[in-house]
Amino acid sequence: MLQRYTFILFTLVIPFCTFSQILNLEKYRVEGDSLKPYAFNLNGSFSANNRSAAVDNPVNLLGYNFSLHSVYTPKKHAYIFIAHRNFLRINDNPFINFGYVHTRVNFYRKNRMNFEVFSQLSDDNFRGLLPRWINGGALRYRIIDKEKTDFIIGLGAFLEFERWFHPTTDARVDVLFLKGTFNVVYRHTFTDNFNLNGVVFYQSGYDASLRDFRHRTSGNIHINTKITERFTLTNFFDFSYEDKPIVPITKFLFSYRVGIGLDL
Repeated sequence: MLQRYTFILFTLVIPFCTFSQILNLEKYRVEGDSLKPYAFNLNGSFSANNRSAAVDNPVNLLGYNFSLHSVYTPKKHAYIFIAHRNFLRINDNPFINFGYVHTRVNFYRKNRMNFEVFSQLSDDNFRGLLPRWINGGALRYRIIDKEKTDFIIGLGAFLEFERWFHPTTDARVDVLFLKGTFNVVYRHTFTDNFNLNGVVFYQSGYDASLRDFRHRTSGNIHINTKITERFTLTNFFDFSYEDKPIVPITKFLFSYRVGIGLDL
């Protein structure tokens, strides 16, 4: 019975809880271009229940999540801070526990070519990642900068430290890589009722122990379609692929979410 509950919970919750280690920050940059120099958003929730079917086989759930997004844009530069934590425990076993803290400074953000530095700390105990540190920088160049269309490319490098735990033996593996990163950002408003926002990252670093390169590709696509004056259909697709995982875990991850938004 417990296994059945766990499977149902897994299939319902995981698609809404998975997150990309590579963040799509474009929507926060847009928020920073508003008339106000500061944008701040905080969300959180807490849940607990013991809706068990059998007295002798209880299922107690405890979960919480919160997210914090802030953008400060005093004239020339942009300062971005994002934090997220998602936790779910079934009985005495942590089932989901992941999160990240991300900071970024975008210098001369309105120039066609600009520069940014970033730092991120993240963890994902479900996959055995505890923790990941990233520190780096990148150049961004706007190829298209129009009212309805943005096309941006980025090229940079970062230092990445990861600590992985083997899923069956619990053996610990620490790795440190210098990686190059390339990304493409595309935003387009096709009509007043249909718009698309997407980003794709490619990252690669040389592993001396393998005498080969490790590659990672990730991205996400958001599509919004206005059904009526008040209702909007939203589609989110996120994916991540690593050709040579540090420990034997699933190489390709994806999540697809569809929902309806109400504007009052």
